[in-house]
This record gives sequence, C-alpha cells and structure tokens, in this order.
Amino acid sequence: MNHNLSSADHSVVPPQITIPRQYNAARDLMGRNLEAGRGDKTAYIDDQGSITYAQLDARSSAFGSKLNSLGLQQEQRLFLCVLDCIDWPVAFLGSIKAGVLPIAANTLLTPKDYAYMLNDSRAKVAVVSPVHLEMFLELRNEVPTLEMIVVAGDERLGADLTVAELEAGGDSAFVGADTTCDDPCFWLYSSGSTGAPKGTVHIHSSIIQTAELFGKQVLQISEDDTLFSAAKLFFAYGLGNGFSFPLAFGAKTILMAERPTPDAVYKRLVEHQPTVFCGVPTLYAGMLASSNKPAKDQLAVRIGTSAGEALPEELQTRWRDAFGTEIIDGIGSTEMLHVFLSNRLDDVAPGTTGKPVPGYEVKLIDAEGNEVPEGEIGDLIIKGPSSAIMYWNNRPKSVATFRGDWTFSGDKYLINEQGYYVYAGRSDDMLKVSGIYVSPAEVEATLIKHDAVLEAAVVGAADENELIKPKAFIVLQQGVAGDDVLRAQLKDFVKANLAPHKYPRWFEFVEDLPKTATGKIQRFKLRA
Repeated sequence: MNHNLSSADHSVVPPQITIPRQYNAARDLMGRNLEAGRGDKTAYIDDQGSITYAQLDARSSAFGSKLNSLGLQQEQRLFLCVLDCIDWPVAFLGSIKAGVLPIAANTLLTPKDYAYMLNDSRAKVAVVSPVHLEMFLELRNEVPTLEMIVVAGDERLGADLTVAELEAGGDSAFVGADTTCDDPCFWLYSSGSTGAPKGTVHIHSSIIQTAELFGKQVLQISEDDTLFSAAKLFFAYGLGNGFSFPLAFGAKTILMAERPTPDAVYKRLVEHQPTVFCGVPTLYAGMLASSNKPAKDQLAVRIGTSAGEALPEELQTRWRDAFGTEIIDGIGSTEMLHVFLSNRLDDVAPGTTGKPVPGYEVKLIDAEGNEVPEGEIGDLIIKGPSSAIMYWNNRPKSVATFRGDWTFSGDKYLINEQGYYVYAGRSDDMLKVSGIYVSPAEVEATLIKHDAVLEAAVVGAADENELIKPKAFIVLQQGVAGDDVLRAQLKDFVKANLAPHKYPRWFEFVEDLPKTATGKIQRFKLRA
C-alpha cells in the first residue's frame, strides 16, 4: 500500500509537540496546575461535593503510593468501574502516577462482560461504585487474578477497602514511577458496537497529545472554562472532555453519576453554567425535543461538541436556533483516543465532519489501498500521535487495525467539493442497493428532518428475492402515531430528498433504538 502523502492530500502538517523521554502523564497534569498557582482552584464538582487541584494531587498521590505498597507493580492492571464522581479521577491519576495501568470500564455492562474483561486483563485490583459492588463480589470466584475490591464512597459495604481508606495509608507527596512517554499508561475496552470488546492500550504521551491538538486548537480550552460532558469518563470521547482537556489547561469540570437524560443534563447546564458541553447526537435530539428546554439566556455554553455518530444537519440547525451556539461535530475512536477529524468554530460545515485536526493525517482508500477520487466513498485511515499501540491479547485484530503509522477506522467517508469530510457509515453498515452504495447515515439524516421523526436507524434487509434493501427503524416524536399513512409519507419524503434507490422499503416504529452506553446505535442488533 502506498502511504506517501502528496500535495493533493487533505491532511495537515503536524504541529511540533515535544514530550520528554522520561514522562509520567499524571505527574505532568498535576504539576502544570500546581506550578501555575491553581492549587486552590476547583478542579471537579460532582453530585456530593468538590475538590481543588491541590487536593486532587494529594489524594491521587496517596492512592498511587498505596497501590505500590500493596504490591502492585508497574504495568499491572487496575479495573476501574466507577460512575462519574471525584473518586474516578483520583483513582485514574493515582494509578497512572504509580505506573499501574487503570482500565476505564463501561459502567452499564453485565456480569458476563465484566468477567470477560477481568480475566482478559488479569486485573489485580477492582475499584467499583457501590451499585456494582455485589456483582463484583460474586465475580471473585470466576477471576483468580482479582485480589482486592475497593469501593468508591464512604462505606465499605463488604468490600476490602473504600477509596478513602486506601488513600489514608498512602503518601500524599508520592513522586511516582519513572515511566517513559512510550510506556503503556491505561486501557480502554472498545464499546462493543461491532462485536466483542478489545482492550485498547494507550501510552503516557497520548493524553497530552489529544489535549494540545483538539482541546487547545479546536475547542480553545482555557482555565476560564467549565466543562460538562454527558459522555462518561470511561468512553474515549468523555475521557478527553472530562479529564484530559480540563486537567491539561486548568479548567473546572462538572461530573454527573446518573444517566444523561435531557432533564438531568439541563439541570447541570443551568446550575453550574458550563461553557463547554459535550454530547452525542441522540442526546441532542432528546434535549431539543424536551418540554423542559430552558431559555437561551439560562445557559452559558459557548461551544458544544458531538461525536459517536454523525450529527445530522437538522439537529445542528435546531440547536443553533434554540441556543445561539454551534455544535462542533467530529469523529474520534477508542483507538485514536479522541477526535481527529472535526468542524471548528470558525469553519462549520453542517452535515459534514469537517477537516483533519492539525496534527493528524487522514486518507480515504479503496479495498486495494489506493486513494479514492474526490466525491467517492472510501475507507478512512488515520495517522497521528495519539494512536493506541495494540489490542491486548488480540494479535489478529491488532494487525488488521494498526498498520505501521496508519490506523484503520472502519468508517466510510467521502470528500465533498468544498473539501469537507462527509460520513458514509461504518464499513460493515454500508449497503449496496442495485449495485450502488447507500449510506445508512445519509438516509437517517434525511428521515430525521421529517417533523414526525425523533430518531432513525437504517440497516439492510433482504426482500423476497434475497436482495438487500434499506429498512428503517423509527422512534417517533411524542404524540405521533405510527401507521401505514405515515409509512407512505416517510417513503415519499426520502424519495423527494434523495436518489430514488435510497428510500427504505420497510418502516418499523419502535419505542427506542438499541445503543451502547456511549450512545452509538447497535445496528447489528437491528439486523438480527
């Protein structure tokens, strides 16, 4: 495959970000704030209280030093299954400082999922929320490597220790492990939207790279900002929004343990006045449809971000009309850690994913590895400094995804005449109808413009001749009845706005769509 980038490539020369060889990500994040005199500034506010930067440094240092004294060695794993609260960054930072690898786990999984991840990672310690404790205590017999269970909050409740009790035996002045910029730092398991989760291994330099490249350049985060991410910390997108970016630049962060319903999100937006709000398209749709939507002057949001799914132009326009601010749509991945292709405040192209974030290079290629012409759909590949180094214990998937400098995303894109990248679906979601590619995302974006539609998901289904045609699953706006009359209207609506072969042949009205905890539609469940 030819990876040489010509002058015609839609790529950006990487900025020079120098990271020393001897480098510990937690020591850097905490040190830059203390050295800048932000020790007394609030770092996090959660449902129970707040913590300053100096307190966060002391607590995380004590946590990390105690892990070492308990016998955890560098590169051994700690499983972190905690709802978004202050104990989460305490444990994550403390583990990294000690050279122990925290695994940020999805908090909405089943015992079977956790047993798989614990055995796969061979984690020696699990830090869990009280709501997860009973489940993890029952898993002990299935996971021989799990030696200790620590519970967040004030009560032990049958765990070995609370987070506070563990910290109490540690050293708040702990210097930490002498790691390098290329040492493994933490893991994220893939969200499971395309199959079994994979342990994605990131190195120490990745956190600050995403902060400098996307947080600083695109979002323009500063210490004057307050961030609130409805996307949770265990999600790569949420980790950047609620951990990497604010800690890199001294901002304040709002954490919310509960599920991000429109009412819960609006409550934080009004009470805490965040200036940066990070959501996903599904949430934005629900918020705009809410009868409890606050007035524009009740919010302080200067910029919204979206990732996880392509943001339909209709939602972007409706949000701007409602609140007077832009949603910056972008795409990232667990493998690249955060957003690498994005719109930006001074260059918003609704209905597109924008252009490469400076510091990343992207290409669209065909099945033979050749770059596709402008306007044609190709597979998106990325080169950048925040790429993971491998999937743990999964050589075949590692080889298929991480190919030299390039990471294969599994996403399909095209570049329009203006040079913006337009999402065309996942590689395994693309449909071929009458020999022509159909993007489910394009059909979904059209359907959502209809007044009756709240959400839409399009998959392939076989007709009487076993030929694949589009099928739409529709969540209707409140009070709208789904019937044959509406099916006919939706069919005509798509035909009027897209090429005729792209219209769904079937419409199924459902109460909700199956999604991962991070808001991605699980189309494989709809296909099944």
